[in-house]
Amino acid sequence: MTVTLDVPISWRNAAGDDAAMLDELQPNILKAHTREFLSMLFLRFDDAGEAKSLLRALAGGARTPLMKSAKTHLLEIRAFKASGSKGTPYVGFGLSALGYAALGIPETSRPADGPFRGGMKAALLDDPAASAWESFYQGDLHAVILIGDQLRGPRNRALARVLRLLDARPSITVVRDEVGHGLHNRNGEGIEHFGYVDGRSQPLFLVEDIEDETLRNDGATNWDPGFGPGRAIVPDPAAPDPSVHFGSYFVYRKLEQNVQKFKKEEKALAGRLGLKGADAERAGAMLVGRFEDGTPLTTQFGEGAHNPVPNDFSYDSDRDGGKCPFFAHIRKVNPRGTGGFEPVDQERKHLMARRGQTYGVRTDDPNDGQVANKPTRDVGLLFMAFNVDIGAQFEFAQSSWANATGFPAVPDGRAPPGLDPVIGQGARPNIDCAPVWGADFDVPAQHKSTRATMQAVTMKGGEYFFMPSLAFMRSL
Repeated sequence: MTVTLDVPISWRNAAGDDAAMLDELQPNILKAHTREFLSMLFLRFDDAGEAKSLLRALAGGARTPLMKSAKTHLLEIRAFKASGSKGTPYVGFGLSALGYAALGIPETSRPADGPFRGGMKAALLDDPAASAWESFYQGDLHAVILIGDQLRGPRNRALARVLRLLDARPSITVVRDEVGHGLHNRNGEGIEHFGYVDGRSQPLFLVEDIEDETLRNDGATNWDPGFGPGRAIVPDPAAPDPSVHFGSYFVYRKLEQNVQKFKKEEKALAGRLGLKGADAERAGAMLVGRFEDGTPLTTQFGEGAHNPVPNDFSYDSDRDGGKCPFFAHIRKVNPRGTGGFEPVDQERKHLMARRGQTYGVRTDDPNDGQVANKPTRDVGLLFMAFNVDIGAQFEFAQSSWANATGFPAVPDGRAPPGLDPVIGQGARPNIDCAPVWGADFDVPAQHKSTRATMQAVTMKGGEYFFMPSLAFMRSL
């Protein structure tokens, strides 16, 4: 028997190698862990012995271990649904390629992914030069510890335990502590700082999650969210038994959002398109692909579907971009089989499990319709994603989709889409609104956008890590 990788698995019925994998896999990979309050500690190691003892202490040995398995996390979710009993905080751990070297792990036993070994500074992504990153990201990062919970108190207590472990090992330096916390709209849904519902469309690896999604969609199947675990986990090469001990490549990027600039662009686009009153919100939806409440543009022309936020849609009925523009953020980073360059099965392989967290303190209402009171810096997204192939997933999605001016393919005679207006990095050519909008939206056809959108998201630093198995950490 081998671990199931090609099709979704049932965690409740997992047996044999599948059960062994879940018992040693970190949580938050196959299913997101709640972490309304999150701390990320970025570390540098100066002594391999102390670093190894830290990993052992995190993964086991204590009466109440700090880290839990994916299986324990899923059992906690079931207990919460059944009785309301609260689970334990999330503690995750990742090593960079430099971190494996600092631990003295033989090169042949280190994760082999090429971009991981090269590090994010070497990635060709049209990002700002590493010399322009925040200073603490310009140096060497060996590891990251994530501590999160739905409540501030449990997060703080778990963080205090981690800090005590670090204080006892003076050769380990905390290079940076990033703090994130959830941001919500008036309906209680998670949003990012531009004010849009975020994180709704995710690959689902567990049969139970797919069943729940099917119920949300009343059985409709316009989009298949199911993926095999092999799109998120790979054998852990340094673990005692890589056939059942798995990990995942973890991409981290700090993305600062200039909210005021983005809101000015929304307003300017509405003016160029002649959208007034309640219709003005459609301009922002054109840039994102969803209205602020999460309603996809391709399913209806106005907001209104609050709960559940829809995800069961495709662009099959919108091949000309008349509803959702080709340049819209969610269409650029998940074309749902309509990118025009690959078969749908190959296109799906570029998707990844995203686990982002907003950061920064706001005093305004993100959805109040105002512009002047919006922040211009110090807020944004701690982007996180799990991959099995960084080059084919994260880097492909960023460079060949978000940063590619010619993606997705458009009908003959139409201007190319340009960069992703939200996360695209690099020179920004003009964008062109679909001419059919004049008929569909009752907007004069001559009111088309022929101006490049302003870049309102700046990459401030990041790194590639590998989230190893708990078995590897205990074995050191």
